[in-house]
Formats: sequence, C-alpha cells, structure tokens
Amino acid sequence: MTARPEASRSARWPRPIGLASLLVLIMVLAGCAAPPQPRHHATALPPWEVAETRLGRWAAEQAEPHPGQSGLALLADGKDAFAVRGLLAARAERRLDIQTYLMGDDLTTRALLARVLDAAERGVEVRLLIDDIGAVGQGERLAALDSHPNLRVRVYHPLPVGRSSLAARVLVTLPVLSRHHRRMHNKLWIADNALAITGGRNLGDEYYSAGEPRNFADLDLLALGPVVARMSMSFDLYWNHGLAQPVGRYHRVDADAWRTLRDELTAWLAEESDADYFSALRRRHRERERNRLVDDLHWGHAEALWDPPGKPAWRGRPALAATMAGQLWERVTPEERLGLVSAYFVPTAAGSRVLQELAESGVEVEVVTNSLEATDVPVVHGAYAPHRRALLASGVTLFELRAEHDNDEGAVMGAPGSSASALHIKALMVDDDIVFVGTPNADPRSVWWNSEVGLLVESEGLARELRELVAVGTSPGQSYRVILDDEGRLGWETRRGDETVRLSREPGGPWRHANAWLSRLLRLERWL
Repeated sequence: MTARPEASRSARWPRPIGLASLLVLIMVLAGCAAPPQPRHHATALPPWEVAETRLGRWAAEQAEPHPGQSGLALLADGKDAFAVRGLLAARAERRLDIQTYLMGDDLTTRALLARVLDAAERGVEVRLLIDDIGAVGQGERLAALDSHPNLRVRVYHPLPVGRSSLAARVLVTLPVLSRHHRRMHNKLWIADNALAITGGRNLGDEYYSAGEPRNFADLDLLALGPVVARMSMSFDLYWNHGLAQPVGRYHRVDADAWRTLRDELTAWLAEESDADYFSALRRRHRERERNRLVDDLHWGHAEALWDPPGKPAWRGRPALAATMAGQLWERVTPEERLGLVSAYFVPTAAGSRVLQELAESGVEVEVVTNSLEATDVPVVHGAYAPHRRALLASGVTLFELRAEHDNDEGAVMGAPGSSASALHIKALMVDDDIVFVGTPNADPRSVWWNSEVGLLVESEGLARELRELVAVGTSPGQSYRVILDDEGRLGWETRRGDETVRLSREPGGPWRHANAWLSRLLRLERWL
C-alpha cells in the first residue's frame, strides 16, 4: 500500500521541535558539557571535636547548669543579627556551615563573605549551600569562593543554563516550571557544630537594617545545646543530597580566583570603613566581644524540624504528613491562645476554617502580617484579602504592619522605626510556653512546594520575650488593626500622632491594588 504523502513526509523528516523541547535539549546538552567536579559527602563535626573548640567549650559551660535543655536567644535587631553571624565566623575553628535561599551583592553580604574567606584562610572548613535561584547572576563569585581549598559551594536544585540573569532563568524554567518553581527556602548558620542560627533572614542589606529605602522586620533564633546537633543533621542531609551540586559544574574560574575576590573585598571594605552602618556595627561588635555573645539565653526543650531535602523535586502536591508543616501540626495544639506572625499570609479556605474553629472554640487567635502598602509582594496580599471577613467574623484578630511608622516608638520588631519597613518574620506562639521560629510562611508555598526549617521550643521566658516583641509591632503607631463593622465592611484603625483614625479604604497605591486584584483574578492562591 502506498503511503499518503503526509505520512511519507513524516517518515522522512522529523516534526518541528517545539520551544519547550528545544530548551530541554539545550539544558541536557549543557549539563553533559559541564566540567567534571568531585562531589564528596561530608558531615558535621563529631562531639569530641566540638568539645575541643572555643565555641564548643563556651556552649558547654553555658549548658552545664541546664542538662538536657537547649539555650536560645531571639535575634530581632538587624545589626545584632549581622554582628552575631560575623562573630561566629570569626570564632569558628573547624567548620562553618551556611545555608541560604537568597544572597545579595551589597554591603552586608560582602562584609560577611570577607569574614567567611578569612575563616577559610585560618583553616576552617566552610560549606555554603545556596538555592539556585539565589545564585542567578552570581555564578562567577560563587565559583571564586569555591576555588579556595577550604571552601565548598553547592547550588540546590540547579538548572545548567539561564544562569546569567533573572530573565534568562525565567525563560529556561518555563518548560520545567512544574518542578523548578519549588525551591530550598532553608536558612542556617552553624559554627563548629556548637552554635546555630535559623530564622527568616537571607543574606542581604534589607535583612540587617542596612537597606535603602526599605528594611525588613525579621527574626532569627540563636541556639546552643542538644538541638544544634539536629540542626547540623538537617544541613548534612541537604548538603549530601543529589539536588545539591558543586557550583563548579556550571561556572569555570581560575584555580586561585578566590585570591582576586579576597583582594576586591578587602579594598572595598577599606573604602567603606567609615560608612555609618559600619561605624555603628563596630561599636556593637566590640560590645559583643567584651561581653557575652548574646545578652540573654532562655533554656528549654527545643526540637529542630525540617522538610525532607528531596521535597523540591517531588512531583505533585505531597501528603501533609510528609512535610514539615505536617510535623508542626501534629505537635501544636493551642488551648488558650495562638499568635501567628507571617510576612506572607495565605490561609486558603482550609486554613481559614481551622483558625475560625479555634477562635469560635474560645482560643484567642491573633494574626500579624503585612498591609498592602507594606508588603513587597502585593500578589500574595491579593490571595489573603478575601479571607479577612470570615476570619474577623469568627473572632480572629488581624494586624497589618504599616509601611511607615511613628518615629517616637523606635524600632519595629527589629527594623529601624525611622525608615519604611516590611514584615519578614515567620513565627508562631502557642499558649504561654510554646514558640516556633523558622523559615516558613503561613502559605501554600511553604507547606507544599518549598523546603523549610525551624525550631519548636518550649520555654516560658522565650515565649514571653517574643510576645513583648510582637506587642510593639502591633501597637497603633506601627500597625493597622483590621476591623469589621455591623454591616460587614472592613476598616483599618491606626494612630497618626496623637489621633486615632479609621480608614474605610485599604491603604496602598493603585499599582498595589491592581496587583492584588490580578492575583485574585488569576486564582494564584495555591502557588503563593
């Protein structure tokens, strides 16, 4: 039988390659062409080596009167959070492990990288694990760090092409968007497996009160004691997972590129040494050197929780029990009060019902998030806004942080009160003694798509300090209290100077309102 002309042509010639298939082919070929790089497993320092370090001895001295408990301190002030990280890098003797979602190219990041290179020069083994989104446009700098004999850099869930800019990254991600929109959102800073930090802060000026014009009100938790070993285990699992790939597989640099980077950072820091931020930071650093590393330690039982490291590569939505959110859900049962602080709050219908049921059962439920005028992601606010009426009607209290604050009230949950700020804290307060501080927001992205890490702590002292911190942020001069009148209309109460005012229109410019509306129109809730 003679084939039809169409079939005959199809047999002789391949079908046109679609854009998606072409991009996938390019990525595969680029991956095959990558230079070979060794990838060795590594683990945290064993206890006997920790005990030989200065940080290990200091941590053991602090913990001796509190057997079986961990010591914890809130790092709310941005400059303090920076100073403590710098001190841990300066005092580390054996190992420094850093895990982050984003890394800027700015004043604080360069200063910290200089400290990290100094540590590597002293013989400290440094491991830097960054999500591949955070590595966009920074491949050569990361590869230069990786060229140091004592410093290893890995990128998480990487794409081999589209690494030069965000626009290129978006283009090559489109064919594999169903998997590569899922990211590693974890943040850890661990020195000698003796002290560790986790919380909301990435590496960038806005997280350490050095940004212009905006800073984040953010929060970290410094830990020592038994929980640090678990935090290090979390880091090791991610570091050794197949999704963590050496940055040298995607970027070629000279073998001594780290020397050039070190010299550039040294020269840059010398030029910026008189900057107001560094002047204030040096005073704070000297105070920390003379006194304790932190002002106050709260003692209690602490548990490190984290998502499985393979979660960003899973297909489809995982079972709740397989996520860190599921672990947290199993362990937290509010009886009297629940306080939720989340920069990006997208409760969804299911989460909203849970909060409503708690409030209706007599539990005091308070939620603190960003206002539309303050948030850096208005589309997220658009997914949260439709749930407000039902939450308020059930008795849930809603506070939304303002973009500008009354200067006489000082810092806003760690961010300078004199500048514009946005909330970036991720924390939970349960009854009078339970606190969770970590990297997840109360949104679908943190529950289903990204990987996260955090600390669940039982400590009345820590819970009291966190409540006092949040109380400042929810004061009338710092936040709007969202209200619902008898006719079901929303309002925003706040204070301007000595006057209490009630706004009937949600604060925020036209561009922000348009973005929030678009989010609702496109039904983006499940992806935010």
